[in-house]
Amino acid sequence: MSIPALEVVSLSYHYPDGTEVLREAGFHIHPGERVALLGPNGAGKTTLVFHLNGIFRPETGSVQVAGLPVEDENLMEIRRRVGIVFQDPDDQLFMPTVRQDVAFGPANYGVEGDELRTRVSDALSAVGMLHVADRPPHHLSLGQRRRVAVATVLAMRPEIVVLDEPSSNLDPASRRELADILTALDITMLMVTHDLPYALELCPRALVMNDGSIIADGPTREVLSNRELMKANRLELPLGFDPNFDR
Repeated sequence: MSIPALEVVSLSYHYPDGTEVLREAGFHIHPGERVALLGPNGAGKTTLVFHLNGIFRPETGSVQVAGLPVEDENLMEIRRRVGIVFQDPDDQLFMPTVRQDVAFGPANYGVEGDELRTRVSDALSAVGMLHVADRPPHHLSLGQRRRVAVATVLAMRPEIVVLDEPSSNLDPASRRELADILTALDITMLMVTHDLPYALELCPRALVMNDGSIIADGPTREVLSNRELMKANRLELPLGFDPNFDR
């Protein structure tokens, strides 16, 4: 087997008030996998994500990206390799134009000239947003802004993309467009979502997290079909949705 693109081992973390948020959490993702991270609110999913590129540091346990420990001396490289797309695109889009937003990350890593222009063009083309490159981000719809937020990460040429609730608050057309874009990306992906049909569509594998630990790990269809597991971890499919019915 290849070196995992992402490996989390016995990760534990407490908030300053003493609340235990992560409890011996562990999993690995190999290059090219698309994995959904599922769980109820308060399960520890966001805290886990913040450990993946060094925003938070483990009290015990470890995180490695392609064999590289998430430690101070590696942070710049780790943050290039692991791109996080936040739920609210306005957390990532703050420049006067879309083009400047997408260029911001690689420019801060010293990319310039033709290479920078190519990265911006390639990233925007990958999400179907090259035609809005010179528009202000706040003039775009939510679906368009979320696609541009994905482009800001792709411009860094990451090895792993982590998406936090990518389908939330999108209309059906925007939801479908984003799904097509994400499916076409040839990249390792971890998708945090409450949208279980979206997880089934985009991610062959799913992790279930609750009370700070990884409770289950398996094929997404099998995870969503396990009624006892779903009920125990407060996961509910939409009314009438059958994960074993191929749509």
